[in-house]
Amino acid sequence: MLVFSWSLVILVVTSAASAEEQVAAIEEDTSRELSVGELLERANRERTPSFDEPILIGGDIAIKSEADRNADPCTSTGCLWRKWSDGKVYIPYYIANHYSSREMAIIERGLESFSSVSCIRFRPYQNGDTEWLSIESRDGCYSYVGRQGSGQTVSLSRQGCLYHGTVQHELLHALGFNHEQTRSDRDNHIRVYWENIIDGMEYNFYKINTLNQGTPYDYSSVMQYEKYAFSKNNRPTMMPIPNSNVSFGQATQMSKNDIDRLNRLYKCCK
Repeated sequence: MLVFSWSLVILVVTSAASAEEQVAAIEEDTSRELSVGELLERANRERTPSFDEPILIGGDIAIKSEADRNADPCTSTGCLWRKWSDGKVYIPYYIANHYSSREMAIIERGLESFSSVSCIRFRPYQNGDTEWLSIESRDGCYSYVGRQGSGQTVSLSRQGCLYHGTVQHELLHALGFNHEQTRSDRDNHIRVYWENIIDGMEYNFYKINTLNQGTPYDYSSVMQYEKYAFSKNNRPTMMPIPNSNVSFGQATQMSKNDIDRLNRLYKCCK
């Protein structure tokens, strides 16, 4: 009887542990299925930034001051990263040591994903580097747009930002790209429902005089937010036109157009 009782206890404990693992797996799978836009908004929704963190616009774009809100795209005024004589663009990075080995692997996979499709090469920081990306777990997910000079923060919080597409999204900001819904030709492809936007957040939908480089509007871009972004009433803030049934804002990694415009911007051979 005693043997049976202990066996029953072991079975119950084992079953409970197994159930917890299954729940964790389900939660992880659910998170993976969310689009990059949904992950970013969820991660940044309850930000309480410290005094040394930047102002954010567009959900995850860092700016140095309020005066930068309406600035033209910096890629037209010198914020591209430098190309070397071998045709490659080498961008030093430093990853803070507060990430686990699993989290480091996600970040490094995102960094490496650019080398197989473009001339962009992210490499570890070396003594003497004067410009680099400092990848840190700050409050939320964010990046500056383009090269800023010296070390510039790319925040990939351990709470909600460590997904392949999210890493790619923030790195594309650092390379000089804005959100798809702020493209200069946005109104031909997306209708914005201003009345549904959280009061004070309308500037996140202002169009920018973007350099579209002859590429089409891309509903599948990893830079396109989903239709309820910044909604105050659970109604859509964006819908595709003329066909409202077109799927958009569901990307989980860079699209073909994202890669194409990256190569055009940096004049990559491949």
